[in-house]
Amino acid sequence: MNQTRMFLILAWLMVATLLWMAWDKEQVAPPTPVTSRVDAGDASVPDAATAGAVPTLAATAQPGSQAVPAAATADANRPAAVTVRTDVLQVVLDGGEIRQADLLAYPSTADEDSAPVRLFAQDPANYFVAQSGWVSNSGAAPSHLQGFVFDRAALPAGADLALDPGEQQVVVPFTWTGPDGVTIRRTYTFGRGDYAVQVRDEVVNGSDAPWQGFVYRQLSRVPRALEKSGPMSVEQYSFQGAAWFGAGEYDKRDYDDFVDDGPLNQQVTGGWIAMLQHHFFGAWIPAEDATSTFSLATPSGTGGTHYLIRELGPGVSVAPGATAASQARLWVGPKLVANIQSQNVPGLERAVDFSSFSIMATLAGWLFWVLAKLHGLLGNWGWAIVGLVVILKLVMFPLSAAQYKSMAKMRKFQPRMAQLKERYGDDRQKLQSAMMELYKKEKINPVGGCLPLLLQMPVFLALYWMLSESVELRHAPWILWIDDLTAADPYFVLPVINIALMWATQKLNPMTGIDPMQAKMMQFMPVVMGVVFAFFPAGLVLYWVTNAGLGLIQQWWMVKKYSEEPVKA
Repeated sequence: MNQTRMFLILAWLMVATLLWMAWDKEQVAPPTPVTSRVDAGDASVPDAATAGAVPTLAATAQPGSQAVPAAATADANRPAAVTVRTDVLQVVLDGGEIRQADLLAYPSTADEDSAPVRLFAQDPANYFVAQSGWVSNSGAAPSHLQGFVFDRAALPAGADLALDPGEQQVVVPFTWTGPDGVTIRRTYTFGRGDYAVQVRDEVVNGSDAPWQGFVYRQLSRVPRALEKSGPMSVEQYSFQGAAWFGAGEYDKRDYDDFVDDGPLNQQVTGGWIAMLQHHFFGAWIPAEDATSTFSLATPSGTGGTHYLIRELGPGVSVAPGATAASQARLWVGPKLVANIQSQNVPGLERAVDFSSFSIMATLAGWLFWVLAKLHGLLGNWGWAIVGLVVILKLVMFPLSAAQYKSMAKMRKFQPRMAQLKERYGDDRQKLQSAMMELYKKEKINPVGGCLPLLLQMPVFLALYWMLSESVELRHAPWILWIDDLTAADPYFVLPVINIALMWATQKLNPMTGIDPMQAKMMQFMPVVMGVVFAFFPAGLVLYWVTNAGLGLIQQWWMVKKYSEEPVKA
């Protein structure tokens, strides 16, 4: 197959795919409200801890939605909240729910006066909260709706809820005391520079009878409205929905499939549950040896349908006068690869959703590791992208050299191929037979450049998702007019450069054997690609332009080295 034709066919397919994705996103309506459904717990969990004593998921998704229709009344019944501030987080929480979380290091927009990203929120359009409570089949227990009270007396004298200079953590205590003498002390611990909040519950049985209870932790939200910086906004293609990891397997479900894909009822030791969005996520991470049951639900609450993922367990049995504890971590923050890996939680790195395919996700992870090392060396994400392309070109040099060598030899025999085409006219069968004979005689491999090109496609796709998903590049500048690598080039300089590079590349490629209609279509390819890239994030276009520029230089050299003088007809 002609090398130019092969390359441009793949390019056309890529453009068609991207345009279809953009059109499809425009046609998909927001998830429609669905009937509230509660997934039953695992058979091994006592009935009192599944549907009977556990507040139904329909009721727990929105505070006060059970038997209290008025929002004002619901707010009046909720416990008082406190505000905690560290160097990276500002959080509003009561004992059972984190109602609001601002990520202080991440502005909502690239504007200097932009407010920080609000990951957890109470307003109906952006509702997203983390909740935790207890259920018991042997007595009273606090839910996430009520029961826990801020325990100011447990703090040292003069202590406040802001991380002062020199301090490494802020401890926020809450207490629930039941009518039978059982007490649960809940402690939230916020660390300096840490997006993982430690949550520890200590059960103290001051009664004269055994007490058995089960902790539950859940994330509840409504689908967020996606930001659209253009028809090809990357956020439209990033995964939005629930994800979980258990028994060594990663799985996820977007909002449209919450009900259609059936119930989730998975018993897991360790693992984690999360709600993912572009660049940020919230996740509950139980203790490594804790056994719990994961489930999903779509309850109705104030503002419409909510989407909820929950882990129930582990259970504790506390004798009179004894104590027991359960602890977990709550991730509230960005998809920072290094910080996530520092948690040492199996599978948590998959929250950085580079791809649904594990092989592609692994490849993208390797590429990001190289990119991060280059950023540490160069101090700029834009130059790190350029450096990454250079490294990839060096690694793939033998493959691309074979490709360009094949193109150069095809170019050398272009006059003879043109003569064969003129001789046989529209008799394509005879023309192909004559060309194959020429290839055999001159030892030309007509598909010599196809395999290297195909082998590079997975790398290109992995790079696309890696550069799209990495929060490290969010609002990162490059040079001069590029002040945000995740936004489109404001003056279309990079897309125009890409058009010029593609046009120059076409001029170096042999066009023999292509009919006039195909040739005209291929001439428009640089313009089509330029228009598509005009809406892409600048970081992705920078990668493509650098790759095209280096490829043009390499191809020019190969043509000069191997073409020599064209073989006359």
